[in-house]
Amino acid sequence: MTSSQVVNPATEEVLTTVDLLDVGAVDDAVARAAAAQRAWARQAPAERAAALRAFAAVVDAHIDELAALEVANSGHPIGQAEWEAGHVRDVLQFYSATPERLSGKQIPVAGGLDVTFNEPLGVVGVITPWNFPMTIAAWGFAPALAAGNAVVLKPAEWTPLTTIRLGELANEAGLDPDLFQVLPGKGSVVGERFVTHPGVRKVVFTGSTEVGMRVMAGASAQVKRVTLELGGKSANIVFDDCDLERAAATAPYGVFDNAGQDCCARSRILVQRSVYDRFMELLEPAVKGVAVGDPTTRDTEMGPLVSRPHWESVSSYVPDGAPVAFRGSAPSGPGFWFPPTVLTPQRTDRTVTDEIFGPVVTVLPFDDEADAIALANDTPYGLSGSIWTDNLSRAMRVSRAVEAGNLSVNSHSSVRYNTPFGGFKQSGLGRELGPDAPLSFTETKNVFFAIEEL
Repeated sequence: MTSSQVVNPATEEVLTTVDLLDVGAVDDAVARAAAAQRAWARQAPAERAAALRAFAAVVDAHIDELAALEVANSGHPIGQAEWEAGHVRDVLQFYSATPERLSGKQIPVAGGLDVTFNEPLGVVGVITPWNFPMTIAAWGFAPALAAGNAVVLKPAEWTPLTTIRLGELANEAGLDPDLFQVLPGKGSVVGERFVTHPGVRKVVFTGSTEVGMRVMAGASAQVKRVTLELGGKSANIVFDDCDLERAAATAPYGVFDNAGQDCCARSRILVQRSVYDRFMELLEPAVKGVAVGDPTTRDTEMGPLVSRPHWESVSSYVPDGAPVAFRGSAPSGPGFWFPPTVLTPQRTDRTVTDEIFGPVVTVLPFDDEADAIALANDTPYGLSGSIWTDNLSRAMRVSRAVEAGNLSVNSHSSVRYNTPFGGFKQSGLGRELGPDAPLSFTETKNVFFAIEEL
């Protein structure tokens, strides 16, 4: 068995070493999960609902522990990490209502009675990324368990600690330890086995579009279900009739949250040409005001990047001579720090087209509404975005025309557990969260009962 060091990105100190599982361990876990799933599905809906509520209660009792672990492992500011741990609790609580409400249908037909059942798939494999370890894990395992499935989950190698702890908390809450298993390992080993194992009936993957394509191609060999949440290059569209001061003040938080390591980051700010200069004047103090530093400190708004390799990747987009308009500040010394950076490149520059996944934003002028829509849609991605305007008709026209799965008008909100989340185009396939998410972990079974006529 091999192992991997887990590093604190704010200090570069080694936190612990995690054992990485091999294919044989995955096969054993899937076999045990399949047995546990059959027992779980046989339980009364009320019993399964109570078990998920118990899991939520145990998470709630460990909010501080989970948050501290995420601060150390991921460099998330403490306030953000506490919200994330609370979000896991809330997602579990929300989907604990599912077992007693996963109703089928009675369909009127001639000659008998026709009913449908929402049958669980069986064992679901969830592969999570390193940027939001706890929250994105919960988006997969909570509705999957609620729909009657077992879950095997592979956390990202860089940030496995909170997910491992959630697996332990599920056991403490009384869930069968084989029902929800966290399996640390390499994507090329554990993740690949989820894709190829015939006993894993669905794979939920969050990560890069490149890897998502390989997951989808591999799953096709068994016609295996997939949900894919992939890359983004979202636009923040600022029209000249909006509250420009508010749009500029909030723009940094639409892209620099989690140091820009967010698939929903509004990493392209599109500004109507008539107010472009004024917007840039307002944006500069807002960017320089972002508090970057020690993630354990309450006042910190942005922490470090997750790792040295990722820091090098982000840095490659801002070489000497890059069109830097202005930058914020970042600590010196140990840690993978990168200052908030604003670029003013040409529309065809790679900083405009590539997902940088760091605190780097491009600002581009546009001429009119049609130009704004064309520019926003000039990307293979389509995950999220924002539209700033006080014109209701324009807000409706543009929100319908922009090719993205999650849009906000006069805000940067993207994710709520009670609304669907997912992308257009190469940003993904399927939807997570919202009231219908458990259905994506079921198969519809139709049964016809013939009735003899008297």
